[in-house]
Amino acid sequence: MLSDMRRSVPPFLLIVAIALGACSGAPAATEPVASSRASEPPAPPSRTPSGEPTPSEAATASPTPIPEPEPLAWTRLEADGPTAREDHTWTVDGAGEVAYLFGGRDGATVFDDTWAFDLRNDTWTQLAPSTAPPGRFGHEAVWVDEIGLVLFAGQAGPSFFNDLWAYDPSADAWTQLPAEGALPTPRYGSCAGLGPDGRFWISHGFTQDGTRFSDTRAYDFSTGAWTDETPEGSRPVERCLHGCWWTDAGELALYAGQTTGVTALDDRWVLRDGAWERVEGVLPPARNLYARARADGGTIVFGGQAIDGGFQSDLWLLRDDEADALALDPGNEPPPGRAGAELIMDKEGGRAILFGGRNTDGRLDDTWVLAGL
Repeated sequence: MLSDMRRSVPPFLLIVAIALGACSGAPAATEPVASSRASEPPAPPSRTPSGEPTPSEAATASPTPIPEPEPLAWTRLEADGPTAREDHTWTVDGAGEVAYLFGGRDGATVFDDTWAFDLRNDTWTQLAPSTAPPGRFGHEAVWVDEIGLVLFAGQAGPSFFNDLWAYDPSADAWTQLPAEGALPTPRYGSCAGLGPDGRFWISHGFTQDGTRFSDTRAYDFSTGAWTDETPEGSRPVERCLHGCWWTDAGELALYAGQTTGVTALDDRWVLRDGAWERVEGVLPPARNLYARARADGGTIVFGGQAIDGGFQSDLWLLRDDEADALALDPGNEPPPGRAGAELIMDKEGGRAILFGGRNTDGRLDDTWVLAGL
């Protein structure tokens, strides 16, 4: 059962679950029973020839206490890094040691810079590759072992992209990847994830003539070809500014975003056995352009733009195996509400890290750490 819990419950909830289980089934303590030999001194504990306690004595030893879980808490991190921006990408490498940031925008300024954040010492370094993708915002990125940071699509002013680029940290170089087959229409505000089949999957998005999409496509790195994987039947409404991710069970999950005439959505879907299914449950208030990061057994969601256009600072866990979302309470003041920020998971450090975004004060360049995960 513990192994099942580890697969489905994030570490910061697992400690609590174990502690509750250890306490709930324990028998109540009783008063000692009087002995007919109460006047005799107690016999010393038996020992093995080596002086170690006997197995029966060891079995009655006090159990090791379960440590109290560290409470969730936000802390602002003072680290000089990229200038203020929104709609960038920030992606952790396969070793969990470095997170690579690319692009984004500050108003009409569109960035094409590449940054590395060292998760062990919390420092930023601007990289200087000889070539780089054209500057953009609203693009998608994933880490692919043996290839590196893979970037897709986005927008720069009136231009929309459907290109694929790969950054190799060992060479400090960007390379455009070949693409043929059922190429996606150039788009902004799509969503993406690396599937269990090793392919790069994208779904939905928005393009220059105002069209929003509901298609799903996959790119095969071995062949350099796209295929159209859009299922028949019902599907999530056309949208952009949403997020998607692969669950531990190998299903593509999609949540929230924006559609024509509706500033923010609150629906949740999974692509299961070749068909989209809507997940009916208690969900966070509607939002678009929220920050998110994968934890064990679920996805953490922070902030985003609300249906009234305001900016949220709430924190939620969307568990893979539960229809109802879980509200998380860090117990202290959260970062200012925002949209267009990025959230990454530092698994070794047991924390998530937030950077950038936009709110009523403009674009942001602050970095925040959520400890206790």
